[in-house]
Amino acid sequence: MENLFSVTDRDAVLARVAALHPGAVRQWGKMSAPQMLAHCTVGFQFPLGEKTGRQVMLGKLLAPFVKRKALGRDPLQKNGPTGPDFLITDERDFEVERRRLYDYVVRFCAEGRGGVNNRVHTFFGALTGDEWGRLMYKHLDHHLRQFGA
Repeated sequence: MENLFSVTDRDAVLARVAALHPGAVRQWGKMSAPQMLAHCTVGFQFPLGEKTGRQVMLGKLLAPFVKRKALGRDPLQKNGPTGPDFLITDERDFEVERRRLYDYVVRFCAEGRGGVNNRVHTFFGALTGDEWGRLMYKHLDHHLRQFGA
């Protein structure tokens, strides 16, 4: 399964980010391309320890049932709920956000599995480094597909 800690998978995702263009039209959802890039960047701030949070009660109840599916082979489902920490509603500069996301992906991969191990996801709770690598790959893949990249 794809994992952002795989050099091949990381490079493929970064190439898709580079191929994205400001006028890319979303296939679903509400975000513009620059908002999506900013949204994905926020996702990296939790495993990198820049943002912290506790697992929400709904996550404590449901995560044991949905975690395996979320980390499995199937792509993430369209139009899923977005946590309040991840909502981007203001306008953003495409090139600034693309550069920020690129830099966060590189930093995340440099940290390695050990550097992000046991960091808390606000829905799933503490994740292993391997789970973070898998989840971050799937989240990026989901949103890049949202914009045809």
